[in-house]
Amino acid sequence: MSRTIIGFGVSLLALIGLVILPTVIDAYGVGLLLGLAGYVTLATAWALFSGPTRYVSLATVAFFGIGAYTVAVLSETLPYPLVLLVAALLGMVVAVLVGLATLRLAGVYFVIFTFGLAELIRQLVTWYEVNVTGTLGRYIFLPFSATDIYWQLLGLGAVTLLIGWWIGRSRIGLALKVIGDDEVVAAHAGIDIARIKLALFTVSATIMTLVGAIQAPRWTYVEPSIVFNPTISFLTLIMALLGGATRLWGPLLGAVPLFLMFEWLSANFPSHYSIILGCLFIVIVFVVPRGVLAFIEEHSGRFRNRKPEESAK
Repeated sequence: MSRTIIGFGVSLLALIGLVILPTVIDAYGVGLLLGLAGYVTLATAWALFSGPTRYVSLATVAFFGIGAYTVAVLSETLPYPLVLLVAALLGMVVAVLVGLATLRLAGVYFVIFTFGLAELIRQLVTWYEVNVTGTLGRYIFLPFSATDIYWQLLGLGAVTLLIGWWIGRSRIGLALKVIGDDEVVAAHAGIDIARIKLALFTVSATIMTLVGAIQAPRWTYVEPSIVFNPTISFLTLIMALLGGATRLWGPLLGAVPLFLMFEWLSANFPSHYSIILGCLFIVIVFVVPRGVLAFIEEHSGRFRNRKPEESAK
């Protein structure tokens, strides 16, 4: 039996277990699962584009907020599946426009632009709400329990992992690795760099938009300061980097401990948790710059190589 079939079997069993889990735990546990499923999906979607290309994007919250606000605006006029479709299309269109304008930038310029994009969209939404509608926030009344929202996020997370697995084994994945190593070499090899980066950025952004749209009914009331909170972008980035943005399971491995720690810190140190997170980000960059999974692989490889040498002595 091949490792791929075994891996799919184990993943399917784990998914079934996660589907059943909310039926045997209390409401607090379901709330934790819901938040965890959201961040695992965001971090995995972020790594789809930023992992292989090494483009550090801080626009996560821009797409997340677009999804949440789309639900807030349209939930009373359109059926829920249609609202999700509109949100996905909006995220896709914004991603294509942003990608066409920015994916030729690199390094710190791309980081600054994506951070500015999130702030620009937040300010535009705030201006529209205050000056046009005369309000600042909106209520969302959809008949979904926390378990319903969790199941939707779990399904989206599973699809995102499946997309990541497929990309890693396709010609696109190979092209992305070459682009991440050296764009000049990739261009000389005949790879259409702009088209591949734009396609991946759009897929990644669309998934982030859907996470925001699915999670929106959880809050009942949304306003720009909630759904465009920059902390969402920074947490997603740190989670992906901690686990390993270039590994399929890396973002999941980083999201689980970091989300639980974030919950504990925000409950026990509400005034200082952002400082602690900033320090944690610095530690991750210096100690495990390629993520925990890469760190484990490197050190286990050295351990395996050392054993034959010791046996020979």
